[in-house]
This record gives sequence, C-alpha cells and structure tokens, in this order.
Amino acid sequence: MGENSLISNGSGIICASPQETAALGERIAASLVPGSVVALYGSLGSGKTCLAGGIARALGIGEIITSPTYTIISVYPGSLNLYHIDAYRLTGEEEFEQLGIDELVSENGVVLIEWAEKVEKSLPADTIKIFIEIAGTEKRLIRVCGLEPAP
Repeated sequence: MGENSLISNGSGIICASPQETAALGERIAASLVPGSVVALYGSLGSGKTCLAGGIARALGIGEIITSPTYTIISVYPGSLNLYHIDAYRLTGEEEFEQLGIDELVSENGVVLIEWAEKVEKSLPADTIKIFIEIAGTEKRLIRVCGLEPAP
C-alpha cells in the first residue's frame, strides 16, 4: 500500500476501499500492547469487522475475522491474543461486565469491541476509540482517538 493511498483530511483518515481499511487496521496494530482495549464505533456495514481483520492480520492471526454477533466473544491466538467482542446483542453495561472484561484486559492480548457505544460506561479510561463513518460506496472516514503512533 502506498503512503498516499491513505489520505488524512485533518479530521480523520479517508480509506477508499475495504483493503485500505484493513491496511489501516494493520498500522493501528503496530501500536498496540498487551492489555490494549480498542473500541469500534460505526453503523452497520461501516467496516468495523474489516478494520478488525487488519488488526488481526498484523497480530499474526491467520484466521478470517468475522463478526462474533452470535458468540459475543471470539478468541484468536496470535503474537498477542485477540479477544473480539461484539456488544450489539448485549442488554447493557451489567451484561458486558459479566463477560469478565477485567480478566481479558489483564491477559496477554488485545480486547477489540464492536458496537462499543452500547457499553461506553464500562470501558477503561485508556480505551483506544475508533470512529468509522460511511463516506461513499466503499469510502470510509476513520478517526482514531487515544493511540500513540508506533516508533
């Protein structure tokens, strides 16, 4: 992927295709450490799972990442384990906390939460928040908050 294929417009990054969205996920993963919590915000079809797939690939996970909607949590072993949580079907903060989020954060892995707006109050203070907006048929505007770039 060329350096110019991800264009920052000052208020986020424009990804022009699903491949660029996944590639951005790979770049984000380079800055993640054990215990990182990544919260994904965006409407249905915005590219949350596509971005998650890029993060997983960079963590050495060979499996295809799918939305864990029916299992709530999917665990993928890699250089850092990926705990992929889909909060869409959760009834609220209490059910989310019963999943044992504190234990997952303390494991050797990264916790990635889709539909994070449903559990906002239960997220750790240092959560990395990624907002994805549909900006065209395949184009996405992505804003990343709370992440220091990898050295």
